[in-house]
Amino acid sequence: MTPIERAWYRGARWLSLLGPLEALYRRMVTRRREAYRSGRREVWQPSVPVVVVGNLSVGGTGKSPLVAWLVRWLEADGWRPGIVSRGYGGRAGAYPLSVSSETPVVQSGDEPLMLAQQTGAPVAVDPDRPQAARWLLEHARCDILIADDGLQHYALGRALELVVIDGKRGFGNRHCLPRGPLREPLERLTEVDALIGNGGFQSLSAADAKGVPRFTMTISPKVWRHLSSGARYPVDSAPFALDTPVAAVAGIGHPQRFFTTLDALGIPHTEHAFGDHHSFSATDLPAAPTIVVMTAKDAVKCAGFADDRCWVLDVEASPEAAFVDWWRARVEQWRPRSQ
Repeated sequence: MTPIERAWYRGARWLSLLGPLEALYRRMVTRRREAYRSGRREVWQPSVPVVVVGNLSVGGTGKSPLVAWLVRWLEADGWRPGIVSRGYGGRAGAYPLSVSSETPVVQSGDEPLMLAQQTGAPVAVDPDRPQAARWLLEHARCDILIADDGLQHYALGRALELVVIDGKRGFGNRHCLPRGPLREPLERLTEVDALIGNGGFQSLSAADAKGVPRFTMTISPKVWRHLSSGARYPVDSAPFALDTPVAAVAGIGHPQRFFTTLDALGIPHTEHAFGDHHSFSATDLPAAPTIVVMTAKDAVKCAGFADDRCWVLDVEASPEAAFVDWWRARVEQWRPRSQ
């Protein structure tokens, strides 16, 4: 966590000095939103439903595991889902970029490659999200689209907005950038279709987004994966010797979540936290004979230089039953009558 992030979530008083910048940011965000609402900026509405999975705050909340769950559920229900992504951290020679499990991560960015590997679904990356959506409709024949982290990207029309919230961290000091971690004011939550609390809603009050459906989900470890060989092992026991030092590396939005998961699994480790979307190199990995464990998001960036010491802890999202019922009812409204 960066110093500014620590200040946001600990309520540092000096952040009040950034009040004028926050006010300017809020005005810019409000004007931009109104431009799309009024038609002054174009919104492209695809011919198929678009489900946006996003968050209101800077940093990780658990969006990608939920995206993977939604895609798998849709495939099991007979749909042909595709994933739209900005591809943060990647630089392709041309866009839209079709992402497969073999796409170089320097082109795709970490999260799109991870989702392509985890789901096998078509993934298209483009800073212009409508362009990525068009590619999926034309070339992958998708009949529903999931937009990963697209809440604030209003140029792409949407049928449903799901906001994922870190149940423990919440919204920090509840201020907008740069005074706080919010990309948009909290009032934006009243406009979304559902809130998904990763680990609950301890940080929210009853007055927050009153009337908007709330559902909880958990993100649980699924399997240990050996990065070099791809071999998988049960998560209930470590497939490596615990008498060897273990280093946990995490370049995600909230590294402490990964470290806490390892604690719960009884894996003693030293913590090596990096910034979100960190571009890993071999020098970032502790020297042998230390065992190295990492997240799936980081693994796609380390696969090219990983050695036999490197292990990945794959996780999966588990939304509560009430969300599954709510989601099923919404999806049924979009199903073509011929199905």
